[in-house]
Amino acid sequence: MSRKKKIQKHGYSFRNKVKLIRGGRDFFSLLNKLIEKAEKTIHLQFYIFLDDETGTTVMKSLKAATQRGVSVYLHLDGYASQALHKRCVIDMREAGVNVKWFEPFFRSRHFYFGRRLHHKVVVVDGLYSLVGGLNVCNRYNDMPDEPAWLDVALYCEGEAAFVLNKTCYEMWGDKKITPTTSWDTIDKFCQQIPAAEQIQVRQRQNDWVKRKSEVWRSYLDMFNKAEKHITIMCSYFLPGRLFRKKLTQAARRGVKIKVILAGTSDIMMAKHAERYLYEWMLKNNIEIFEYQETVLHAKVATYDSRWTTVGSYNVNNISAYASLELNMEVGNNSFALLTEKMLDDIIANHCKKITRENYTASTHLFRRLWQRFCYSFINNTLNLITFYFKQEE
Repeated sequence: MSRKKKIQKHGYSFRNKVKLIRGGRDFFSLLNKLIEKAEKTIHLQFYIFLDDETGTTVMKSLKAATQRGVSVYLHLDGYASQALHKRCVIDMREAGVNVKWFEPFFRSRHFYFGRRLHHKVVVVDGLYSLVGGLNVCNRYNDMPDEPAWLDVALYCEGEAAFVLNKTCYEMWGDKKITPTTSWDTIDKFCQQIPAAEQIQVRQRQNDWVKRKSEVWRSYLDMFNKAEKHITIMCSYFLPGRLFRKKLTQAARRGVKIKVILAGTSDIMMAKHAERYLYEWMLKNNIEIFEYQETVLHAKVATYDSRWTTVGSYNVNNISAYASLELNMEVGNNSFALLTEKMLDDIIANHCKKITRENYTASTHLFRRLWQRFCYSFINNTLNLITFYFKQEE
């Protein structure tokens, strides 16, 4: 029991086995294998879930799982997943899949239109989990005529999955349903993880309305504690005033900061707003790399070869103050080194470095004004959709 209390008190659990999973075929192959091996429960939380080829395959696997007696809980954002055809939802429910919408757009309890379920979470049997930035649709998968967007997820088996399983039940909100995986089960399961492979992991959540700013605080800690280097890969990088101040301070004390950003974005106004900050980054010797192959959608950061975070959180005020976000953090040197190697390989082979020279050459006055407009528009829009949010106890 003391170990269980330690998890609850400090957040980190220690008996875990982890692996960084690249998006595309690798992710969806693992996802379907996890669904197929499920014996008791499957929890899924996604921002976007569509009924294209990728989504249809996942839905088929979920319906097959219910036929084996597995309880399946599919929690989807009520706005971003509204394109999922009603017939598909009906078919899943008739097959026994429990489908729930988070804050349906026109039936929101508080009409918090900007408060979206941005999680990308899978937990199977309270033993295995996948947390990252990938949604369920073709653009996150490798299709015959189109490679997947760049994304990553953390696969974890062990105590951290057990903690995450409890979070999924709590978010589902039905007090009649209780976790089927007991502490004795996870304790026995973790005994088979070799001591040399055990890694400390914790979940971190962000939900401003519920007074949760855990991921935000973890990024702040990273900016304050880093001594050697920070690498951030982020799809929509628009740090707020405090984060910009802390990044500037880190750079001035000699921390080497690298930021991997999208070359082409699915939201071009956000990309133009992001480029408005290039002047500030270049001025403070923050290295900028734009990914060239496909759309970059990953959200991962690491520092000093000691700590890594992976999940749904973007470094911007939407993630900080509007959306529900969930990341997994790994406090392990070997894992951080592997993550750094992956990021360095992406920089070396698939990115264009933004320098003072090529940025100035490609940014004339009118483009700079447009970037400033996009930056102001996004900030003002965020203020408009969140000004009436109230924090709950």
